[in-house]
Amino acid sequence: MTEAHDTTREKLRDGIDHARDKASHAYESARTKANDAVDLSRDKAREAARQTAETIETNPMGVLVGGLALGALIAAVIPRGRREKELLAPVGKRVAASATAAIAAAKAAGKEELDGLGLTRSAAKNQVKSLFDGVVKAASSAGTAATQAGKDAAKTK
Repeated sequence: MTEAHDTTREKLRDGIDHARDKASHAYESARTKANDAVDLSRDKAREAARQTAETIETNPMGVLVGGLALGALIAAVIPRGRREKELLAPVGKRVAASATAAIAAAKAAGKEELDGLGLTRSAAKNQVKSLFDGVVKAASSAGTAATQAGKDAAKTK
């Protein structure tokens, strides 16, 4: 019985050693693959950062417009909370009032400048009428000349 017992014990030790070797190999393999994945991720992140920096340097306005569009999209998708409305409502009203005042000031300044040049609404209307009359007269003259040229060509044949 001791010989059978020893054989069983050897087989058990061999099995344990084999399992330990497999576990150690699996651990090392997983560790190597994880390190490789980390290195690859780090390289990809560096490349993405480099490309982003190049894009920003070569087309800053495009990046700005894209950022604004993305911000607007996010703002449209995410609902505003009660607290946000309370905090931002006065700011929005001030921005709207400032924009309205700026538009009114620009309109008044533009009107003053045009009036100073003598370009009033009635003067502009008269200019457009005069231009239209000239175009109609030119078209009529061209039609008359074409008709006459056709008649002259028919007589010579």
